[in-house]
Amino acid sequence: MKELQTNDQLETMPRRIFVTGGGHGIGRAIVEAFVAEGDLVAFCDIDIDRGNEVASVSGARFIALDVCDRKALENAVETLLDEWGDLDIIVNNVGVSSFESITRTSVEHFEMVLNTNLRSAFITSRLLAIHREKTGSANPYGRIVNLCSTRYLQSEPGSEAYAASKGGIWSLTHALAVSLAPYHITVNCIAPGWISVDEYEVLRDEDHGFHPSGRVGRVADIARICLFLCEKENDFINGQCITVDGGVTRKMIYPE
Repeated sequence: MKELQTNDQLETMPRRIFVTGGGHGIGRAIVEAFVAEGDLVAFCDIDIDRGNEVASVSGARFIALDVCDRKALENAVETLLDEWGDLDIIVNNVGVSSFESITRTSVEHFEMVLNTNLRSAFITSRLLAIHREKTGSANPYGRIVNLCSTRYLQSEPGSEAYAASKGGIWSLTHALAVSLAPYHITVNCIAPGWISVDEYEVLRDEDHGFHPSGRVGRVADIARICLFLCEKENDFINGQCITVDGGVTRKMIYPE
């Protein structure tokens, strides 16, 4: 393991960041946003082609793995901790939103969604806490940002596994915020609403008009909130869930 840095050294060195599910969509936008800030960024993804593309374009370090593989995810985090000396920021972004009818779905599907969306966030956060405890909490700065969803409080048929995983993310977030306080790590989550990844040009006027903000969200909207939460000055925001949905969850909707 690298020798621990002093506080003065930590102030001048680039932040060390790990993002799960960084090969596409919101995760890619987050990876590229941190790279643009001059940070040292590593990310994982199950999609090797997309991961290699993002790494090639951004210069971030790509680690190919499935977060459902506990050992592979643990090895990735432990390798970064060993090589970099610490992690300053973890963004638990990875998620699957596969919906299945409650009468046709399986226990295995439910477990897969929870393992991907929720258990992976626990694994990465736990390893960072263990590392900080071993090193005497020498690093005065730490951030964990978990990606939630407005579906933690809104549902449609067939979304049981996804809703449970995102509800768990919100609860895990405020629990971690309290548990990780001794290690100088704040923990918050972001709950995106309708975020268009790659079909913005085919959206209808009524899609945009449904939002009080007048438009469907873009991945950059989430990346900017992530950067904001990770600013060193913003350590008084802790244990919170920030909804980014253009105002939809505050809109009263009646049947026509």
